[in-house]
Amino acid sequence: MTPSSTSAPHPSGPHPASNDQHDEFDANQAPGAQPYEAGYAESASGRVYTVTGGDWEDILGAGEQDDQRIVVNMGPQHPSTHGVLRLVLEIEGETVIETRLVIGYLHTGIEKSCEYRNWTQAVTFLTRADYLSPLYNETAYCLSVERLLGITDQIPERATVIRVMVMELQRIASHLVWLATGGMELGATTAMIFGFREREKVLDLLETITGLRMNHAYVRPGGLAQDLPDGTERAIREFLVDMPKRIKEYHKLLTGQPIWKARMVDVNVLDAAGCIALGVTGPVLRAAGLPWDLRKTMPYCGYETYEFDVPTALEADSFARYLVRLEEMTESLKIVEQCLDRLRPGPVMVADKKIAWPAQLSVGADGMGNSLDHIRKIMGTSMEALIHHFKLVTEGFRVPPGQVYTQIESPRGELGYHVVSDGGTRPFRVHVRDPSFVNLQAVPALTEGGQVADVIVGVASVDPVLGGVDR
Repeated sequence: MTPSSTSAPHPSGPHPASNDQHDEFDANQAPGAQPYEAGYAESASGRVYTVTGGDWEDILGAGEQDDQRIVVNMGPQHPSTHGVLRLVLEIEGETVIETRLVIGYLHTGIEKSCEYRNWTQAVTFLTRADYLSPLYNETAYCLSVERLLGITDQIPERATVIRVMVMELQRIASHLVWLATGGMELGATTAMIFGFREREKVLDLLETITGLRMNHAYVRPGGLAQDLPDGTERAIREFLVDMPKRIKEYHKLLTGQPIWKARMVDVNVLDAAGCIALGVTGPVLRAAGLPWDLRKTMPYCGYETYEFDVPTALEADSFARYLVRLEEMTESLKIVEQCLDRLRPGPVMVADKKIAWPAQLSVGADGMGNSLDHIRKIMGTSMEALIHHFKLVTEGFRVPPGQVYTQIESPRGELGYHVVSDGGTRPFRVHVRDPSFVNLQAVPALTEGGQVADVIVGVASVDPVLGGVDR
């Protein structure tokens, strides 16, 4: 197959008249001489370029094809991808011979954008990377900034406990999206309805706490944007009573269901050695028998003081990953309950006013801007306080030069942040080690040699989020 040709004027205008440049350009003038080769023709309006594609064999490097093999596209929009992922499959009959992954369709330049905002404003970008677990991106980034500032031990205990609590609530919500979408892709539409039903309850809790259902920008360097509103603890305890019953429902609905098991048992197997070789972490690795969970092995945010287990399995197939994620939701409920028991009155932002972003901003009765009481408080304190408030919000604080790498356990595995400071008020570099990006390397190993229908199961069992992959 050959993509159709298109014609358009060259954006830089007519080509310079230099004979040397002209001769150099003519060397590869023939359209189609190479994949995506551009030829041109002169017209009254100037030089017009014709961009042509090439054959699949040339573009994909497939070389000589067997008569029985064909190359098909799955995507770039397709079930199980949680975004836009393109899979190029070389198949023989119903058997997948080779799987190639093509990414980049959702690229938003999040990492680069952080370099043009101050340290606190960068949270607003990073929360949109893995959009099914935004609070994990916020926390990992803020832990890195706090290490650069040297204030890790100054973070209020209440802020740290709330961070753990909202992250574990979001782990449950993320796994529920995986359960719902995975069930829908395999024809279990009731699983989809159940999964999104419970996810809505979690999102309601997060909206109460942070003000938004997703992309919260709630975790800030030094603490949190605001404290828990009244009634939040009671609502979370009600959820803790209800959710275990729902998890039992999932087991009754799916775990023993013959079709569900037939589609997943002994399908897309990847053992622990393969996971380690490919850098795979998270539930996929734990379903292969290795209890690697950064909350236990490299604890942060006080996780070493919480009582919870790390679910594992030995089968290393899609069904094992399903069971591990269901058990992880149960363990997250245990952690959330412990967080509620630990909450004590106190601040949720570091005491240093040169770092602490205003954490108690209130909104006026009309829903617009700050309340008059808050403005009166700032204006009435002192001119120096007003100037400091203005500079902190507009310019931001300075971070000493240095670089750190901080990793946490997201719902999909190791989420790492490499943050570099040059001593200014903005990040010099922010790079994300996103688990979905790394775990996608396992897809060829999971799918090659299997059936085309099992490709959907394999990708779903990895649970990639393309917002984090492309970012």
